[in-house]
Amino acid sequence: MKLSTPRWWYLRSGAPAPLTRALLRPASWIWTWATARRIARGRPVDPGVPVICVGNLTMGGTGKTPVVRALVRRLGGGAHILTRGYGGRLAGPIRVDPAAHTDADVGDEALMMASDAPVWVARDRAAGATAAAAAGARVIVMDDGHQNPSVRKTLSLVVVDGETRNREWPFGDGQVFPAGPMREPLAIGLARADAVVILLPADVAAPDPTLVRLFAGKSVLTARLVPVAPPPPGPQLAFAGIGKPWKMERALVAAGCDLADFAPLPDHARYDERLLGFLARRAERLGAGLLASEKDWVKLPLAWRQRVTAWPVEARFEDTAALDALLASARPA
Repeated sequence: MKLSTPRWWYLRSGAPAPLTRALLRPASWIWTWATARRIARGRPVDPGVPVICVGNLTMGGTGKTPVVRALVRRLGGGAHILTRGYGGRLAGPIRVDPAAHTDADVGDEALMMASDAPVWVARDRAAGATAAAAAGARVIVMDDGHQNPSVRKTLSLVVVDGETRNREWPFGDGQVFPAGPMREPLAIGLARADAVVILLPADVAAPDPTLVRLFAGKSVLTARLVPVAPPPPGPQLAFAGIGKPWKMERALVAAGCDLADFAPLPDHARYDERLLGFLARRAERLGAGLLASEKDWVKLPLAWRQRVTAWPVEARFEDTAALDALLASARPA
């Protein structure tokens, strides 16, 4: 069973769950030790082509996938995407075929990204990178994997959610999973990163200076998560099974959507007729259309895709010259 990201993870004070954090802290020590041990014992495989890793330091959604897609567009032809295919049954390595594979096979994110570039799903990342290189990839963009030591990385980018309002902080109060959102302690994770990408929502003017100061000594790029198109007119019932569904709700309101209702669902949620029927009946009672994140829309049965509008977003870098300079060592020849 997939669970929603606990929102209290991202509160600076740890409230309203201080007791829960305290009870989970011993488990977080074990997680920290196991992660450090796995990274230290790693023997990275060189696939023979540059590898750009787009990772993060926290659980939940930070915007890695939109950043991966933006990098692939910037790199041009020859870029392949490597992902674990979370939620899919196929272990790989296998190249995603949108005409043949479903999200149950390769995962929703892999299916969505396959419209941008060749996508390889592999639980064994080293095998996946080797397969992509053998198939003609001139550069590999790895979606997630900052804590995966199996592939030699040419460039490691860490994506940070730059939204800091309402007492929310990207790293919560710094606790490691499961007591908090961190995959590993901040300083340790940052030490392996070449650069930080701060991803801002469309309605936030600039990153919090306190947040930026945490990354002193690192190259810091700012990107903005913006809608590809405005929301459809009229009342909408929106739904999303993403890491932080409340962020889509905020983004829709900021974009001027007449949001009649919003249904937050667990990350990588699966849709069946019962759930979709419930959403449709609720929308009908509200006199609203149905609106889904792109990640959710690609998973819908074909008949339902005709009834639901997708709301895609993309990451746009503010300083493309700085981005190009960073990518210079990994650009396809």
